[in-house]
Order: sequence, then structure tokens, then C-alpha cells
Amino acid sequence: MSGPPVAPAAATDATAHTRPTVDTLPPEAIALAGKLFDLARAGTTADLEQYIDAGIPANLTNQSGDTLLMLAAYHGHADTVKMLLGKGADPDALNAKGQSPIAGAVFKLHNDVVHTLLDGGADIHAGQPNALDCAKMFKRDDLLKLFEAKDK
Repeated sequence: MSGPPVAPAAATDATAHTRPTVDTLPPEAIALAGKLFDLARAGTTADLEQYIDAGIPANLTNQSGDTLLMLAAYHGHADTVKMLLGKGADPDALNAKGQSPIAGAVFKLHNDVVHTLLDGGADIHAGQPNALDCAKMFKRDDLLKLFEAKDK
């Protein structure tokens, strides 16, 4: 005769919230992640979309806190930005430096990306410096007018 059923041991606080790190991933996963971030930087929309459709998170983040959207926006790829937004990417996800995708696009003078992000719901006040601050800093009167109209 056996005793009463024993519940599995509860996870300790140290293990309950542990997240995998790059160091724990197999080399193939690290290589794939690098490829995905390269696709976002290069604006290779169709190839990146296939990976997103296959289950890669649209908000995948690298070790610097940059999402796929941040990299596509910073490198001026409006079509890739639009695709990622359509797949659920967060337009206001800040990287480790507190920068938003729209502020990066303002900084890099990518007006088409700025418009795409605005259409996708990006907050011009997100991050530090935010998109509005960047437009003021770089005397981007065209964007300041656009932002003022959106802010009303």
C-alpha cells in the first residue's frame, strides 16, 4: 500500500522566473536570431514575414533591447515596418537605451517610416529622447507640424 500522493515540489523564487539567455541557446538558435535581425536591418520583408508567420515573435528583441521593428525603422524600411506592425509588433517598444522606433526614424531622417509608424499607432512621446524632442533638436519643422496635428 502506498501513501498519499505527493505534490511536486514548488519552484523556488530563483527558478520560477528564470528566462533563457543567449548563453543557454543552441548555436543554431543563435545563428537564426542573428539572421532574423539582419533581415530586419536589410528590409528583407518577404523573408522575415515567412519566419513571423512560422511562429517567430514579432516583438523578438536582441541583447540591446532592439526589436525587429526598431531595426527596420532605424534602417529606413517602411515596408518591413508596416509588415511587422501588421503582425502585432509594438510600435512603442523601447530598447535598452530608452529609444523608440519612431524617434530612431526621426533621427535617421526616414520620413516614410515616421508616417508608417504614426499610422500604426506609435506614440510620439514614447522614449527618451522621444520623437517630438528629436524633431525639435534637429529642426524638423515638417515633422513638428505633423506631430502637432496628431497631438490634437
